[in-house]
Amino acid sequence: MTRFRVWAPRPERVELAIVRTGVTGDAPGSPFPRLPMIRTADGWWTAEVQDAGAGNGFDYGFVLNGQGPFPDPRSPCQPNGVHGLSRTVDHAAFAWSDAGWSAPPLERSVIYELHVGTFSAAGTFAAAIDHLDDLAELGITHVELMPVVEFPGTRGWGYDGVDLYAPHHAYGGPDGLKRLVDACHRRGLAVLIDVVWNHLGPDGNYLDRFGPYFSDRYNTPWGAAVNFDAAGSDEVRAFVLDNARLWLEDYHADGLRIDAVHAIFDQSATTILETVADSVHALGERLGRRLVAIAESDLNDPRLVRDVDHGGYGLDAQWSDDFRHALHVALTGETDGYHAQYDGLGDLAKALRRVFVFDGRWSAFRDRSHGRPVGDLPTTRFVGFLQNHDQVGNRALGERIGQLVPPEALRAAAAIVLTGPFVPLLFAGEEWAASSPFMYFTDHEDEALAAAVRDGRRQEFSELHHDGIEVPDPQAPATFDRSRLDWAERADEPHASMLDWYRELIAFRAGHPALCDGTRPSVAVDVTAGWIVVAKGSLATVANLGPGTRWVPLDSSNGSSRVALASAPGVAVAPGGIELPGWSAAVIEAAA
Repeated sequence: MTRFRVWAPRPERVELAIVRTGVTGDAPGSPFPRLPMIRTADGWWTAEVQDAGAGNGFDYGFVLNGQGPFPDPRSPCQPNGVHGLSRTVDHAAFAWSDAGWSAPPLERSVIYELHVGTFSAAGTFAAAIDHLDDLAELGITHVELMPVVEFPGTRGWGYDGVDLYAPHHAYGGPDGLKRLVDACHRRGLAVLIDVVWNHLGPDGNYLDRFGPYFSDRYNTPWGAAVNFDAAGSDEVRAFVLDNARLWLEDYHADGLRIDAVHAIFDQSATTILETVADSVHALGERLGRRLVAIAESDLNDPRLVRDVDHGGYGLDAQWSDDFRHALHVALTGETDGYHAQYDGLGDLAKALRRVFVFDGRWSAFRDRSHGRPVGDLPTTRFVGFLQNHDQVGNRALGERIGQLVPPEALRAAAAIVLTGPFVPLLFAGEEWAASSPFMYFTDHEDEALAAAVRDGRRQEFSELHHDGIEVPDPQAPATFDRSRLDWAERADEPHASMLDWYRELIAFRAGHPALCDGTRPSVAVDVTAGWIVVAKGSLATVANLGPGTRWVPLDSSNGSSRVALASAPGVAVAPGGIELPGWSAAVIEAAA
């Protein structure tokens, strides 16, 4: 007996449309067999179906007041896309091989963000497995998957997903994701799943027909906000909490990256973010595994990662955009959009010392004061990066930082990130300065929506005074194809030497626990001369972020020093300082 349940307080009548998988007796276009569902308390409907002869399970949907069938809001599988029937999945049937696995501590981690569709030539979960040994050999500890839930078409970033329980059919569906997670664990790689709970995409989004999943009290930049604090929100909150449990328990993931929490609006006394954090940690204790919840936020609010006992939400970490933006400006000198409010090296030094550049400081981009100081929080509660999917893909042409600055500058920046005070994150292909861009691509089946996205993107960049740039069409298959990584180029220069440098840096970080202890570094900077020194304990990372050789004075109170790592030849240590070639960095270690 299989029991079907759905929360649907809005319709007056709900029927279960159902066919056994593999059954072909019905003529094409004929109506699906329907079973009446019984309404129970709190807007839930149920029906039971005999399993005899069911084969692999059932394809099913729900007919609401005679309309439909629509996919299950909690659909575990959508084999025919966002508009098709849902399919039952027996999660207990998968044969896992990761008994006893637990992820390494987040503070000792190096995170690798990847997009499944462009990570390999085939763009599937199975094809991603072929490159896991490369990530393990690089020294990666956590693989962060950009959203993998069902979204329209076969290619997209995944942030317009609509079936939040169903791994994307084009990637390989539920079993494909499980095999990928299992393969990661066999290689010592933890897995983080990127979840989007602030909005859903418009195409294939049927949730509003079932119940009050969305709120008209707020709006997000991407559409209606999810209802976390108005009438009916208890079941919506349960929907999100069960979604978190699904990825961590049924799919054995090791944590969640929660997208754009600044667009999660919730005035409840106990917010959904606090509840998620508590639920994730309680689940980890029950499962005997280390589980984490990491937020992306534009708020510069340290309360997200402060302990609940000290007035926070209890999340494990949050992304630190200020660090990335200041480093980017120091490298490129770009002043478009939000970059205009960063001065480069001076703000980079502040980010390294205090995490947030905007910690109550006035923001010209926002025309108001923004942020709050982080206080005594460990720096390992923050994720630092040189680039990520947003900062690359939201450029008009999707250029990676390696396509904007010379290789020498990228090597120096990598040293700052990977020996810095934050949990480092790399964007797939960064480690070899991949030549492929990562552009914004979609596969909307709704032509009106596709045109709106295309026109909106062109308008956005024309307003940024990029009128001379021909913005690639997100719907064009070529835009997606050009964004695929070319793994073969890693054997050629300058990619091979860049890869070696990243390996050295990651191995150095792993071998020096002081870099991961969460304490603040001391930072010296000369904005005019273009150098910065980030020191912690016996180690100091010295960078010359400009052309021409620079003499950088160093504190010699600890005696003699040696060059432990150098991004370029020509680094010379002498009493009282170090000489660095243009666009270079070195890690200096004081003699014991």
